[in-house]
Amino acid sequence: MKDPVDRLTPLGLMILALLAEGDMHPYEMIRLMRQRRDDRLVTITNGTLYHTVGRLERAGLIAEVGIDREGNRPERTTYTQTELGREAVGEWVRRELPRIDRPAEFRIALAEAHNLDREEVVGLLGRRRAALSDVLAELMGGSARAHERQVPVQYLLELERESVLLARDLDWLDALIARLEAHEFPWGQPGEPSARYLEDRKAARR
Repeated sequence: MKDPVDRLTPLGLMILALLAEGDMHPYEMIRLMRQRRDDRLVTITNGTLYHTVGRLERAGLIAEVGIDREGNRPERTTYTQTELGREAVGEWVRRELPRIDRPAEFRIALAEAHNLDREEVVGLLGRRRAALSDVLAELMGGSARAHERQVPVQYLLELERESVLLARDLDWLDALIARLEAHEFPWGQPGEPSARYLEDRKAARR
C-alpha cells in the first residue's frame, strides 16, 4: 500500500502547504491560489480542488474543523492541516527537490522548499546540481563526438539548445546555493503577518 506522500498530487501538495498558513475553506484556497498565480504551476479548477480536498481528508492529511454559513451563501467547510499533513509536505519536497526527471514537480518543490530547513535545502540542491552536471557532461561529450564524425549542425540543434539551458540552470543553481549559504534572505516560516497579507486573506474569505 502506498504511503500518503506517494499518493500526493502536485495540487494536493500545494493545498496542504497553503493550510500551513491557517485553517481555510476550499473557496478561500481557490481564491488565494489564483491571486498568487499558482495556476502557473498546477491547473486549478473548482472540481479538481474540491476532489483533491476530499482525498486529502480521507488520507488523514487534513481534517474538518467547522462549517460556516453566511446569509444565502452555501455552507463552507473549513479544514486544517494535520500533523501527518505537515510531515507529508516536508517529505514530498524532500523527495522531489533533488530529482531531475520531473521538472513540473521540481518547480512546486522549489516553491515550497521553505518548509524545510535551509541547510537541508542546500544539501538537496547540491544533489540536484551533481545530477545535472553529469547530464551536461554527457550531452557535451555526445556533441563533441558528433562533430568529430562531421554530423551536420542542423541535426544537432536540439542537443545544442539542451546543453545551453542546462548550463544556465547550473549557473542559477550555483548562485542560489551561494545565497542560501550566505543567509542573504530570510528563510522558513514568516514572523508577524503583514497588513497586506491579512487583507488578502480577509478578501479571499468573502
